[in-house]
Amino acid sequence: MPKVLISDNISPLAGTIFANRGIETDVKPGMDPPELKSRIGEYDGIAVRSTTNVTADIIGAAHNLKVIGRAGIGVDNIDVEAATGRGIVVMNAPLGNAITTAEHAIAMILSLSRQIPQANASTHQGKWEKTRFMGVELTGKTLGIIGCGNIGSVVADRAHGLKMKVIAYDPYLSPERAESIGVEKVDLDGFFARADFISLHAPLTDATRAIIDGEALARMKQGVRIINCARGGLIVEKDLKAALESGHVAAAALDVFANEPATDNILFGMEKVVATPHLGASTMEAREKVASQIAEQMADFLLTGAVANAVNMASVTAEEVPKLRPYMKLCELLGSFAGQLTETGLKAITIEYEGHATELNTRPLTAVTLQGLLAPLLDSVNMVNAPLIAKERNIDITEIKHERASDYLTLVKVTVTTEVQTRGVSGTLFAGSRPRLVEIKGIPIDAELGPNMLYITNHDKPGFIGGLGMILGDMGINIATFHLGRAEPGGDAIALIEIDEPPGEDVLKKIGALPHVVQVKTLRF
Repeated sequence: MPKVLISDNISPLAGTIFANRGIETDVKPGMDPPELKSRIGEYDGIAVRSTTNVTADIIGAAHNLKVIGRAGIGVDNIDVEAATGRGIVVMNAPLGNAITTAEHAIAMILSLSRQIPQANASTHQGKWEKTRFMGVELTGKTLGIIGCGNIGSVVADRAHGLKMKVIAYDPYLSPERAESIGVEKVDLDGFFARADFISLHAPLTDATRAIIDGEALARMKQGVRIINCARGGLIVEKDLKAALESGHVAAAALDVFANEPATDNILFGMEKVVATPHLGASTMEAREKVASQIAEQMADFLLTGAVANAVNMASVTAEEVPKLRPYMKLCELLGSFAGQLTETGLKAITIEYEGHATELNTRPLTAVTLQGLLAPLLDSVNMVNAPLIAKERNIDITEIKHERASDYLTLVKVTVTTEVQTRGVSGTLFAGSRPRLVEIKGIPIDAELGPNMLYITNHDKPGFIGGLGMILGDMGINIATFHLGRAEPGGDAIALIEIDEPPGEDVLKKIGALPHVVQVKTLRF
């Protein structure tokens, strides 16, 4: 039975879902880093919100950990790179709090436009400063959204209801998507020059960190109002303070800060700043949605292998898992076959799909092919970290889907280029689920792979099979299956022989000494 740790204050619904799915769960919010490090090795999964920091140090002690689930969107409290390196899936719940966070951003926009928090405080103090709090209308104003994903698109929709014009800066927003949600996609210069209000909804990455700094602020319109309900690190707070003091920025509404919990901040106490304590996702509805979503996703992964909303690997739905499973086995075998024959540095790998295979979600198939290829060469490789490892080693990866007619209903071909040669191996599924090799180095063959295989390349000359059989017989090694292929009569040939037990070095030396044998290796599957 898988075991999961819930280390933050997440809705009890998550624990109920885990229990109903047969997953043992410990709920231990508030663990300090030393305690978490000492206990993390017990668990297959950990569910967090924003309080627990899953650092590289913690991950290094997580010997059994398979999945980290973030009940929310941002994963900046998780060392995703370290998790990926250890082959741990990191998933989030991007939809559960989208509406709640977007509504908070709209509330912040309204608060800035009419100075509602300041007017509220003044009125409670018995003052009647009607002329002091002169606001601005939203109708006809331009709202600029940085990051137009799940939350940003909801903000855009709500802003349209307020009769605002909406522009967006988001390098990943396609023109078609921009048109469908009614926003104008612009470059950053045009964005800063036109926006009356700027609302941030981008993740915190190396590309977005400090996207609002002194230089950016100087390029904005005089009197711009800035709202941040995303991540504090998107704004350089000292630069924002200076822009507020100069009057270039009319006001700012911040739900997030560079350092949290933010009990002290240079922006606190400024009359032009509305501040809330990271409330963007703080509604009962959102709390339950993200808890339910992350618990279901983690349970699906631990019990079935389905992957949803992962930030470091391809997603695989529960419906896709049964269909993909035989293909994943085939791809892993093809990769392993090529990897076990690789003796020099890898330079490139090309994975080609034909027939029925082209209709599948091939990203996980490519990942598991890389896993099979690298596992014979490196320790602790799985489909999560295999693409990263390949990238770190400058191995070029190409994926091709062919629409051409094939001799097989489905076909996968893996071509590996090393420092000295290029070798291809192709496979198909027999009876819909049994992996079979159909070509090696351009030579047709029909072979199933067993636990112990002999791989022999030779010149197609008489006497080879007899000599090989005599050696194996004399050594007491039983042959389970025997597969042959050749390029042409008398040309290059390949033999794949399944035997009942691993051969010793003396057996390999005797086979290698046979006339016409070029190479002999043992393969394990």
